[in-house]
Amino acid sequence: MDCLKIAVEETKYLQPGEEFLIKDLFKGYEWNRLGIGERRSLGALFLYDVKNGRLKNVIQITKKSSANQQIYTKI
Repeated sequence: MDCLKIAVEETKYLQPGEEFLIKDLFKGYEWNRLGIGERRSLGALFLYDVKNGRLKNVIQITKKSSANQQIYTKI
């Protein structure tokens, strides 16, 4: 299962202006099955894609949550 591919694909279903966490892009049980290392790697790869890759003009980095998770907004 390519988690980054799934996350990127799911961003297509978000409405412009909608805020989200990466875990919001997965069904609860799918997210819970990922190990902490996989989640961190996915977060780093997704952030890189937003800053430099295919999501650069689609997703915006917004702020951090109280749990220090990155919050994004669909443009």
